[in-house]
Amino acid sequence: MKKEQEKMSKINTFEKMRAGYREAVQSSNFSDKDVDILQKKFNLFAADDSDKKSALDQVLRDHLLEQLAIRNKKGVDDVSVWKQYVSHCITACKRSLCSPTMPVVLLGDVFDALTLQQCERLFAYVEENVSIWKEDMFFTQCKNNLLRMCNDLLRRLSRSQNTVFCGRILLFLAKFFPFSERSGLNVVSEFNLENLTEYGAEGPDGLKEMLEDDNDQNEEFKADMKITVDYNLYSKFWSLQDFFRNPNQCYNKVHWKTFSSHSNSVLSAFSSYKLDDVTDNKRMKMDNTPLKDKETKLEVEGLPSASSQVFFAKYLTNQKLLELQLSDSNFRRYVLLQFLILFQYLDSQVKFKAENYELKPEQIEWVKDTTELICRLIRETPPDGPSFLQAREEQWSNWKNEGCKEFQTPGGVSKGLIDSDESGGDRKKLKPRRKGKALGDLIRDSASQGKTYMGNAELTKLWNVCPDNLEACRGKDRDFLPSLDSYFEEAIEQSDPSAMVEDSYKKINDGNFGWRALRLLARRSPHFFTLSSNNISKLPEYLETMIRKIAKDRPTTGSQTILLDENKTEVLDGQTEENGAENEQEEDELLKTDETKEDEAEESKKPGSFNEKVLDSLADILSSSWKKVATKLEYTKNQIEEFSSDTSNETECARKWLQHYAEVDEDGSPENLAYTLEGMGLTEAASIINEMT
Repeated sequence: MKKEQEKMSKINTFEKMRAGYREAVQSSNFSDKDVDILQKKFNLFAADDSDKKSALDQVLRDHLLEQLAIRNKKGVDDVSVWKQYVSHCITACKRSLCSPTMPVVLLGDVFDALTLQQCERLFAYVEENVSIWKEDMFFTQCKNNLLRMCNDLLRRLSRSQNTVFCGRILLFLAKFFPFSERSGLNVVSEFNLENLTEYGAEGPDGLKEMLEDDNDQNEEFKADMKITVDYNLYSKFWSLQDFFRNPNQCYNKVHWKTFSSHSNSVLSAFSSYKLDDVTDNKRMKMDNTPLKDKETKLEVEGLPSASSQVFFAKYLTNQKLLELQLSDSNFRRYVLLQFLILFQYLDSQVKFKAENYELKPEQIEWVKDTTELICRLIRETPPDGPSFLQAREEQWSNWKNEGCKEFQTPGGVSKGLIDSDESGGDRKKLKPRRKGKALGDLIRDSASQGKTYMGNAELTKLWNVCPDNLEACRGKDRDFLPSLDSYFEEAIEQSDPSAMVEDSYKKINDGNFGWRALRLLARRSPHFFTLSSNNISKLPEYLETMIRKIAKDRPTTGSQTILLDENKTEVLDGQTEENGAENEQEEDELLKTDETKEDEAEESKKPGSFNEKVLDSLADILSSSWKKVATKLEYTKNQIEEFSSDTSNETECARKWLQHYAEVDEDGSPENLAYTLEGMGLTEAASIINEMT
């Protein structure tokens, strides 16, 4: 009965807060970002901050949905209102009035209710405030919500009709997430097997139509063509795209013969026809033209200038176009580069490649010879063929094999070098480095002064204290030990509650002090070698215990106070020690490892944790697909077999793996697992985790 009354009291309090917040939100002016009204209401309620934030979150969302319904009914097409509303919410978040995820949640609701044209205009607000989303307060809490919001927008868009908007969303994600963000990386090196290249099967007669249709328009161009394109070459050329899409086919004996045969035919056609730099030929005819007019003339004639090149992400596969495509230097470069990437994969150690995927000696020799031929063709392909051949694929593969480690900021750029301009974009300011003396000059200057340069200021100072270091170590001035009272005097004073010293500033947390303290205690303290079966958890806790023992042994004078126990009780002058055995037992208890507190500290660091009920539900749902999920999360084949070695029941195997993922895996968080399950289409399992978090 009492619990029900408490529950009803909480509900009534929550409803009162909602009513108060609703009144404050309706009377707020969103254009000036003034949240003083909300602040007053927040301070007025007597409840936990989390409850007050939850109530305000609900009111902000309800008010937004009401306004969306009213404006959509009236047909109002103005996105500036939503920009002001979200900005108002961001200001409230910075005042700790509502949850950090609310601005993105509100944006997601707005995008779901607007048309695509309105969404495109509102998305400019998201792009302009990328610096806000990257702040520590919002990034950790909002990154999954932002990713989900952008993916929902991409699902609504057509890549053929809304190409620019799709590109803006992808560019925003690339700018928002760091380069090493695992959600944007192909960590397990999967191939895009859905990228099929379809090409026509019209037969050899289809190629003749180009000569008949365009005979008058392209006679001058065709006279210079040296490649004879028939249907055989056409089919071989475009069939290679299937091997580029899935290189593992090359490890099959039959597929390898097809690949090597078609590659030889295509590369032979490339070798038989060398391209000329068209822009250079045109420039030769403009010797008397001023330099500024040359670029303009090239652009007018439809030729790329030195400062502008045309790139294509996807080429058409019509038979009539292949003859023209093979004469395009960019097209030829892309094809040759695909060969190099494929060869790099076949001949290198890739972390997620099967062990039986190895080339035979004759295949390795063919790859080596073909690579040399391709490199020669790239050098001969204008413009700037040699500079284009700077391959970086090996560095990329090594980075992927190492688990896509996060890139560190270079030493020349510090935290203060990146700031945000008024438009919200990031602007880098590189400070000039100071050039110091060369190492040889430093050594020569030190030698002229009779000193040894060690490369570090402290080491150089220590090394040059005395010409003979062994003799200096034997000096009488070094043969001394401080007393326990003098060495621990400051630490004893800091342990007094009246000193009001924060734990982080106490001497016992200084590793240098702790190391010397242990050496001194071993020499001077009778408590150091006290037998005890209790383990020492942390050095600061042990030193705190020893300081209390040393403080007991000190003589007390006047009104001096000494800390006796953990409850910070004071023993005044003249007071006798009672219950010594009990005090000794309490002090021994402090030396034990408090595993419960460490577990709670570890759980507090994680953004969320699994419970047994959730793990049981996930095991039932993932009983048939847990191996695929484990492979996606970078578990090896041997690890997966270990989970299924004891039993053949897939539900129990899934339960064992989930328990290992939740307790042992460093990345084992509900957010990561939910994101992976959503990406694999296991929405039922993902919804269970989302409800938990």
